[in-house]
Amino acid sequence: MNSMSERLSVALSTAAMAGDLILQHYRTDGLLVESKSDESPVTVADRGAELLIREQLLAAFPDDAILGEEFPSVTGSSGYRWIIDPIDGTKAFVHGVPLFGTLIGLEHAGHMVAGVCRFPAMDEVVYAETGAGCWWKIRDLPPRQTFVPQTTDIRQARLMFTEPTHWRQTQRFDAIVQVMDQVRIARGWGDCYGHAMVATGRAEIAIDPLMSAWDIAALIPILREAGGSCTDWLGNETVSGGDGVSVVPALRDQVLSILRTAPPLPHKA
Repeated sequence: MNSMSERLSVALSTAAMAGDLILQHYRTDGLLVESKSDESPVTVADRGAELLIREQLLAAFPDDAILGEEFPSVTGSSGYRWIIDPIDGTKAFVHGVPLFGTLIGLEHAGHMVAGVCRFPAMDEVVYAETGAGCWWKIRDLPPRQTFVPQTTDIRQARLMFTEPTHWRQTQRFDAIVQVMDQVRIARGWGDCYGHAMVATGRAEIAIDPLMSAWDIAALIPILREAGGSCTDWLGNETVSGGDGVSVVPALRDQVLSILRTAPPLPHKA
């Protein structure tokens, strides 16, 4: 990538620092796992990484706002807002599976303009900002621009989906089965990893029935700049839709038509 904004540069270096902190706790004995009010797990790594990210971003951009998963929001006056998830895929992290990621998204005037998705255990990062393309860096190799697949037939598509729990909780299991019945292959590589698979050309569809703002924010500009889309199930590019689907252009309408038949989320009813 020839050039990048100062904010994206800081986000990339901050994600790398957070990744180093997270790896200090990865696959270690005695990692304490607590349950939050929604019964999702949280660890000292989640909280420590988010504090580090917040400190680095506010030190560089003190007038920016911050929304994060683990701590209260910070208001700002610059028009920019960071939306962060220190460990997307805490269950994977806790069980020693390397498919968890650190997400840092940047919003300006209500529009997602940049995103970083870093996988600390694999030393990979996918990142993008508006108008500059989507880039994928693996370990010490140079970053390379990446694009979604050009697949046009859903019968040849690869589908990534998250664990069944949320599908059942939201009474949306029928929707994923309908998509599964049409694609070539379906795999349960969920959380941000599934969506990054679409952005890096290794899958055509990734679907989540339940997503918070910090789960989807960074993915929106990444998929957009890779030539695809990351939206809610109604097709809106928003962090507040409550669900999410990343998909290649030729299959977008077909997949959304299935997802729109699913029951609405309680807060969207």
